[in-house]
Amino acid sequence: MKPALRFIPVIAALMLGGSTAFISSSAAADGAVAKPIRALLISGGCCHDYPNQDQILPKGISARANVEWTVVRDSSTGTSAKVAVYSKDDWAKNFDVVIHNECFADEKDVEWLERILKPHREGVPGVVIHCAMHCYRASSDEWFKFCGVTSRRHGSHFDYPMKVQNAEHPIMKGLATSWQTPKEELYIIEKVWPTATTLTTGYSPETKHDEPNVWVNTYGKARVFGTTVGHYNQTMEQNWYLDIAARGLLWACGKLGDDGKPLPGYGPVAH
Repeated sequence: MKPALRFIPVIAALMLGGSTAFISSSAAADGAVAKPIRALLISGGCCHDYPNQDQILPKGISARANVEWTVVRDSSTGTSAKVAVYSKDDWAKNFDVVIHNECFADEKDVEWLERILKPHREGVPGVVIHCAMHCYRASSDEWFKFCGVTSRRHGSHFDYPMKVQNAEHPIMKGLATSWQTPKEELYIIEKVWPTATTLTTGYSPETKHDEPNVWVNTYGKARVFGTTVGHYNQTMEQNWYLDIAARGLLWACGKLGDDGKPLPGYGPVAH
């Protein structure tokens, strides 16, 4: 069921500086009383249909988990920008999880990167999607440590077989063991950091390797869920994609049971 959406008043959106924002709130359908997970989705930059992805992800995940959304999209379509929401030291204080779906590969300001990473290091869970893995790569390896993998490039666009490597992890528990993606962009993974655990891989006919494309990571005190899958809207709209993304978000927030099901109060939403 689609969650109700309401837009933050214009004055609030203007304070974010060249961005749009809205909140989606809902209650758990299982009858348990629980406060929704407060999620901040940040998007913008080059190469992707962020206006539509800003709708697909919140609606799809909220059909599977009890989440209240704030969405901030930077208006820049280039590869270097400073999203205004990061300008305050306490930018993440009102949120239980931050979903990074931005694409700013050439932003090189190390102090700005530290401003982004500090709340995560101190315990704010993170979700990193697709081009987020290529963000801030010109500054240092610290962003890669946060993501859990190092990637600087991708192959050509093709559909590929995707295979579960850790079927016992709660995020993957009970899901199919393999599936075929639509035409996608498979990222080349140079390194999986020691703090990360690969959950699925995609086979690349170009590198002749299984490239990790879904994983979990620990960064400081925070849990981080990551996936390089999600270049095209048609992929994000797949049920299996939204199932994994919702479970990944719940896991990062400590709201996913060992059986792969949301904890009471955090399951599918109702209105």
